[in-house]
Amino acid sequence: MAGNNYDSGCILIKDKKIQKIAEAIDIEENDDDIIIDATGNWTLPGLIDAHCHIGIFEEKKGKIGDSSNETTEPLTPYIKAIDAINPMDSAFHNAIKAGITSVMVGPGSSNVVGGQFAFIKTNGRCIDDMVVLEPAAMKIAFGENPKTNYGNNNMMPSSRMSIGAMLREELFEAKQYIDNKKAAIDNGESFKENFRKECWIPVFNKEIPLKAHVHRADDIQTAVRIAKMFELNLTLDHCTEGHLISEKIRESGYPALIGPSLASRNKTEVQYMDFKTPGILCKAGVKVAIITDHPVTVIQSLPVCAAIAAKEGLGMDEALKAITINAAEICNVSSRVGSLEVGKDADLAIFDGNPLEIATNCLYTIINGDIVYKLTEN
Repeated sequence: MAGNNYDSGCILIKDKKIQKIAEAIDIEENDDDIIIDATGNWTLPGLIDAHCHIGIFEEKKGKIGDSSNETTEPLTPYIKAIDAINPMDSAFHNAIKAGITSVMVGPGSSNVVGGQFAFIKTNGRCIDDMVVLEPAAMKIAFGENPKTNYGNNNMMPSSRMSIGAMLREELFEAKQYIDNKKAAIDNGESFKENFRKECWIPVFNKEIPLKAHVHRADDIQTAVRIAKMFELNLTLDHCTEGHLISEKIRESGYPALIGPSLASRNKTEVQYMDFKTPGILCKAGVKVAIITDHPVTVIQSLPVCAAIAAKEGLGMDEALKAITINAAEICNVSSRVGSLEVGKDADLAIFDGNPLEIATNCLYTIINGDIVYKLTEN
């Protein structure tokens, strides 16, 4: 993923980081050293799912385990995923077994503004110890989900027009708040902070992007239009009809996170869902990641989704990038994860073959230099 592959190589890990990568590394062995002989296997950076709801929509718990949406108010930018992610969710173990070492987790798409995502490691018992970046993005949503959630209850938004209007108004008020706060500070005046607006500061400072739930081509273009209006960063999540407007997306400069493609076309706005979308967008010059949207597609299927995309035109190299370095760059964490490079977190996955081949096993998953999973013989 860093453009330098070894047919036979060594990786030295120390103090949770990658210390050295070379064809051969001489070390003086200590009794507490752990040496893994991975001869004949594939060693890759840990895989990354750039959009999922693991831990916030728990497996085996039904409705009681679903904290993914606050469906009583359409504008909730101030709520945080970290307050709802349960590290005990069994899906975390499934992710680790698949070689997935980090994930972007956040609210669902019932609200026009859903709240704040977090980028976390998949191993741990305390969410605060798992966080890599928080907040990592601000969720916004267009189309069918917010329309039906509120429109069916005779509330706004009940149309695509009201979704756009409500988002513009929220962003307009947030910008006014930020400008007024800056002016007060510059003038040495007191300023009463508003909890519901403070959360927008990293968005307008371009420290984190708007993370847009968009399926249809018109919703994609509305998200782009509004982000450009306020000069904000944006990711196009799902981007189901992105292949129909690939040049427009390329012109926008925003990346696309494609998925969940391994799911049913159970909504009108996903009728053109196809695994060819990542390849078409990539060839058009769009940076692409592949996502599961777990639990819509179970998280351990991430390599399978990438494999089908590779077969449908994305190609093997780009498919691997779509679940490693591209995902890391889109999530603004590539300084720590996404590739095997000196100084980065020691997050690795060792496979007995190409992870995009269905029968391949993950032999070891290493997170922060610790072996958190090892395949044992049955």
